[in-house]
Amino acid sequence: MLPFDLSPRQEDRAIAVCGLLGGLVLIAFGAYDRSDHLPGWLVALPLLATAVLELFRRTHPVWTASLGGLVFIGTVLAGSLVASMLMYTDLLYAAVLYGLPRMSKVLHLTGIGCTVVLSSLAVLYGSVAGGLLVAVLCGLIFLGPVWTADLVRKHRDQAETERLRAEQTALLAEFDRRGAVVAERARMARELHDVVANHLSAIAIHATGAQSLARRQQRDQDDPLLAAMAVIRENSVQGLTEMRRMIGLLRAGDQEPFEAPRLEALDSLLAKAATSGRSTGLVFELTQDGPPGELPAPVELAAYRIVQESLTNALKHAAPGGVRVALTYGEQELAIAVDSPYRPGEGRSLPGARAGLIGMAERAGLLGGSFTAGPEEDCWRVRAVLPREPRTKETS
Repeated sequence: MLPFDLSPRQEDRAIAVCGLLGGLVLIAFGAYDRSDHLPGWLVALPLLATAVLELFRRTHPVWTASLGGLVFIGTVLAGSLVASMLMYTDLLYAAVLYGLPRMSKVLHLTGIGCTVVLSSLAVLYGSVAGGLLVAVLCGLIFLGPVWTADLVRKHRDQAETERLRAEQTALLAEFDRRGAVVAERARMARELHDVVANHLSAIAIHATGAQSLARRQQRDQDDPLLAAMAVIRENSVQGLTEMRRMIGLLRAGDQEPFEAPRLEALDSLLAKAATSGRSTGLVFELTQDGPPGELPAPVELAAYRIVQESLTNALKHAAPGGVRVALTYGEQELAIAVDSPYRPGEGRSLPGARAGLIGMAERAGLLGGSFTAGPEEDCWRVRAVLPREPRTKETS
């Protein structure tokens, strides 16, 4: 591998060009065997052939190693050149690394055979010292690159095996997580159906029965009791519908798309709140400033829920008077303001765990926005600012 960010094809070309240029420099200075008897062009022929084979070291490793052996013989006969020998060792390395698995065994056997034969001939026709020197050189040329490539390939295959094992482990963990989520959603759906939905059904049934009883008693249509029973029945039926939709969503998981409420439905939401708050002297008003544009679904859902919870709190706790809801659409953010009358002792004190305020703050915080709520003089003010592009706290 070269220390540059090159593609495999570019890397092969770079090796071939560097080997060819280095060999030509050596030939120009006569740095090869028998330089005083052999012309430089004769030594350059096997050098050029080896450089050409380097271009195909990755795509045709078997052929380049086989032909490279023949070219190597020509290199030895034409005058040993270091550049040609180094490129030949690279061909052997590439044959083991990119070729078939059996190439390692084949080249090990041929390398050992060549080393034994050549070193034996050196001992037979020369000396023991010469034979040992030939054995070392042959080991470096024929066996060194094969051993190195074999080791690199084993580590690469082992790394690939570990990667696949890690992916399988992650996949199994994801299956387990999804199974646990599905089981928990099913348990929540059962609890909502068996407890909350049944209570809402009972409220709707009793409200309907009370309306029927009032009609049999021939009460006046403007009787506040009839209006209250109508509001109770309407809200319980609507809550039961929402509860059943939520139960279906929990049981269906991600298979069923979730249709988030839109800010376009705020008029309907305020109309229902006005009907519910008429008997307590509450009047609701909605104002919007600026072009709404296209809001991301999380931002629109959070804004709708914040307004909805603010109206619910006003119905539960506000003193008689006007409740004003104002939406300001800016280029970068959406500002929500809800003002309701607040005079200690004059409003209704219905039970609550302040979970609504916590939920509104969490919705704004998850989108990278801000939220405040509290009394100020004779008004309870709710302020929320949501960015048009949701961002988490880490990225804000």
